[in-house]
Amino acid sequence: MAVKAKIAPSMLSSDFANLATEAERMLLCGADWLHMDIMVIYLFSFEKFRLFVLFGDLRIRPPWHFVPNLTIGAPVIESLRKHTKAYLDCHLMVTNPLDYVEALAKAGASGFTFHIEVSKDNWRELIQSIKTKGMRPGVSLKPGTPIEEVYALVEDENPVEMVLIMTVEPGFGGQKFMPEMMDKVRALRKKYPSLDIEVDGGLGPSTIEMATSAGANCIVAGSSIFGAAEPAKVIAILRESVDKAQGS
Repeated sequence: MAVKAKIAPSMLSSDFANLATEAERMLLCGADWLHMDIMVIYLFSFEKFRLFVLFGDLRIRPPWHFVPNLTIGAPVIESLRKHTKAYLDCHLMVTNPLDYVEALAKAGASGFTFHIEVSKDNWRELIQSIKTKGMRPGVSLKPGTPIEEVYALVEDENPVEMVLIMTVEPGFGGQKFMPEMMDKVRALRKKYPSLDIEVDGGLGPSTIEMATSAGANCIVAGSSIFGAAEPAKVIAILRESVDKAQGS
């Protein structure tokens, strides 16, 4: 069963000073989704570590941070939602995703993808919460995490609807694509022919065929799209590769 191509420019690579304009530009160039990376960082004070979300006021104290960078928070999603009806594909790289469900739902997120590495004990509750709030649940895994860890989430009575395979270590844009991650994509596609499988990290015209031939149909690309002289042509190349691999 063929799955549809979904091309999602990563807004992490956009001009943050003109986010609404950049979003509209990507849609006019043919994007299906807008990919929003939500990451957090520890900031040191004299007395304690605190977790801050950019432009937000949420302060939590987890035992460790997920990625060493700082980016989009719920207030940014809310601001962007006022200017677009696009599908906002939100990828949560945080230690406690359940705490963000309500805020992102209110902000206007469309999809909510969490990491299995921090959700092994409460993923059923998390999926239910995401769906209850009207968002589409997805699960992601870092390069070092075995693909088998997400099978239960896809096969559950109340499953996730997408799996995101990180093809770089999460946290920064512009990294080199990791082709060895395609074994995970192939394993997923073989087991779940109709599943949305997303790949994120180092995707562009030179790497797209490795991903699509393995079975990926949702393509996140940042630097290769925003850094191109003609982003629409890059988006078209990515889409054509998915369609060709899927026999569309």
